[in-house]
Amino acid sequence: MARFLLRRFLHGLAVLWVVATLTFVLMHITPGGPFDRERRLPPEVLANIAAKYHLDEPLAIQYARYLKELIQGDLGPSYKYIDRSVNVIVMETFPISAALGLLALAFAIIFSFPAGLCAAYYHNSWTDRWCMLLVTLGISLPHFILGALLIWIFSLQLGWFQAGRWGEINNMVLPTVTLGAAPASYLSYLLRSTVLETLGEDFIRTARAKGLKETVVLFKHALRNSLVPILTVLGPLTAALLTGSFVVEYVFAIPGMGRFFITAVTDRDYPLIMGVTLIYTTILVCANFLVDLFYTLVDPRIKIH
Repeated sequence: MARFLLRRFLHGLAVLWVVATLTFVLMHITPGGPFDRERRLPPEVLANIAAKYHLDEPLAIQYARYLKELIQGDLGPSYKYIDRSVNVIVMETFPISAALGLLALAFAIIFSFPAGLCAAYYHNSWTDRWCMLLVTLGISLPHFILGALLIWIFSLQLGWFQAGRWGEINNMVLPTVTLGAAPASYLSYLLRSTVLETLGEDFIRTARAKGLKETVVLFKHALRNSLVPILTVLGPLTAALLTGSFVVEYVFAIPGMGRFFITAVTDRDYPLIMGVTLIYTTILVCANFLVDLFYTLVDPRIKIH
């Protein structure tokens, strides 16, 4: 176990270094600069700005400075939001995006398991068709259309929930459903497929021949042996949800990290882009690590070496 943990830790550090390096290189070879404007600034002003942010130094020295500050936990200053560092922006916005992502993930799991199991157990019935209809709609509808539709029905027409902002339960329901609809639908479809495949295995027929109840066969044997593909996709899915969705945050006016990331791309705010990218990568590495650990709990045949 200790060797496995050490190996995965070093592997995660290597992934973070590669991502940090590629992001740094891509940001600096992209045509244009972070301070280019339609109305060009005077050369003296551009020189002072370049000196302030060390952009006048050779690229190798900038890269070494970036790695040094990164090791110290400093993501650098924001080029767009003057006198605000990337660390401050992340600390203010990430908890909001993480809360939205966790709620959306919980919604996806709570919805997908009953829908996927019912669709698999009642295969080719009306229950299966209705579940697959909901799943198809959840996958097909873009976030901005689903969000606008939910606002029109549940906020403007019924008045049940508020249409924007964040902080109260009444504000969280609609963005949670909007962000979690596609993952819930995808997980439902995947669970249905894997459970159907598992129900055709020989050990399921053996369990039924022993006289076990269908609920025991479905939940103890079929479901448990169908969870490995679900856990596999939960790693990157969790990372994507935790970092927030710009579309959902924009539609519901949520001050999360997703909005800052998109505006950073349009404004060429290099430190903010690289900082958010590294945070996403860190969450993805940690999520995949936890998935590997959960494999052994779900399927005892999988061992950690």
